Amino acid sequence: MPIVVELDVMLARRKMRSKELAQRIGLTEQQVSQLKSGKVRGMRFDTLSRICDVLQCQPGDLLRYEPGPEAAED
Repeated sequence: MPIVVELDVMLARRKMRSKELAQRIGLTEQQVSQLKSGKVRGMRFDTLSRICDVLQCQPGDLLRYEPGPEAAED
């Protein structure tokens, strides 16, 4: 998928653990882990907003577009 989730990078910058983020945004640790690994196909804007609020960042700090072969097929 051409969208890369860099949640782990932002957590490291903020010196915060996934467990703390999960508690503060109302998700389970497993859900945060799946977000970090990029195994999710989508995310609600509400969830993205809560993550940005807690981590004091912008959506662009968490998501990066990396075109790959599948982008050329479209």
